[in-house]
Amino acid sequence: MRTEWMAHLCGLCLALRKDHGQFARVVTNYDGLIVSVLTEAQSERTTGWRRTAGPCPLRAMRTAPVARGEGARLAAAVSLVLASAKVRDHVADGDGWMRRRPVAAAARRVAAGWDRAGARTGAQLGFDTALLVDAVDRQSGIELLAGPGTPLLTVTEPTETATAAAFAHTAVLAGRPDNAEPLAEAGRLFGRLAHLLDAVEDQEADAASGAWNPLTATGVSRAEARRLCDDAVRGVRLALRDADFTDGSLVHVLLVHELRQSVNRAFGTTACGHRTEGAADGAAGYGSLRGTLPDGTLPSPVTGPAGSYGPPPGNPYAPSPGNPYAPGPGGPGGPPLPPPGPPRDRRGLIAGCLVWMGLACTCQMCCGTFEDPWTGQRREGLCRQCNCGDCCEGCDCCCNCGDCCESCDCCDC
Repeated sequence: MRTEWMAHLCGLCLALRKDHGQFARVVTNYDGLIVSVLTEAQSERTTGWRRTAGPCPLRAMRTAPVARGEGARLAAAVSLVLASAKVRDHVADGDGWMRRRPVAAAARRVAAGWDRAGARTGAQLGFDTALLVDAVDRQSGIELLAGPGTPLLTVTEPTETATAAAFAHTAVLAGRPDNAEPLAEAGRLFGRLAHLLDAVEDQEADAASGAWNPLTATGVSRAEARRLCDDAVRGVRLALRDADFTDGSLVHVLLVHELRQSVNRAFGTTACGHRTEGAADGAAGYGSLRGTLPDGTLPSPVTGPAGSYGPPPGNPYAPSPGNPYAPGPGGPGGPPLPPPGPPRDRRGLIAGCLVWMGLACTCQMCCGTFEDPWTGQRREGLCRQCNCGDCCEGCDCCCNCGDCCESCDCCDC
């Protein structure tokens, strides 16, 4: 799956370079490659669906198979138009360097060029990017009028409309018109999630800088935002069931597992991707693991001899012959720990930054194991930090998540 995902990411980047020049590659993003993944997942496999790309510094100067075709080009067009919208939004808000008039003027010119480039590629593929531009323009007007009491879904509607159009057009490119409706629904909910998660992650920073934030402006609580996100994740999963894929494995990983993980990261919670809905928030999840009494209440916790919370009397860790829990070095009654070694020398600011740049350009920060340039601590690359299989031994259905879950209803197994 990681190889397939990288093939689409590199395919999007190279499609931007081929059709729109080197500078356009800066709009490469993870959300945009979903369009390429969806197109390929619905298409029949052909001999030209992959090509070998030359060495790239971001792949540690290695060659790699990359996705090609109309899916990558549509992803490039969508990425350009949405990146243009984001630039214009930053200019309108006066964020950072955009407060300076020369920078803002240059940014507007770049955004206008991206709009034209995206429209040109979209027209070649039969996709009208005016839908995206119109949605972005309506977004600004809605934000100006939104206030306390405004439904949050009114604010997210333009984003939902734009992503629904892009998702639905993948069915047209793949020759699967019956998939257009369920994919439009999945895209609508995906756009809602993208908007809400961005608002949740940026709320504190926006409050500090005085920037507009949907949650703050409408007065919606984080609990309500979490409910909407959970409903959207469930809706995406159900919509994908109604679509017909040639090979939907990567779609399942990205739009079922990773969407759930994104919600958990944004709200600072942890839950399995297939866990029963509602089990991620507090007592509901705890009760689902412990079980409930016939009247629906939670069983009482274990109490000590005086009725207080805590372990039973006695010290299970006391040293005794044959006790597997006897303290080791450094514990009470155990031998002392060896003296610590001398501290490692820390690199200076400039030297550390140069080493970080070298790690980034050789892709070791993404896909390798490396030492922190300043502390010398051993770290794993981002691609190695899997957060699904740690608690699970495996699932025979379609994914690596089973034994930790009470129900696995995303793929009918």
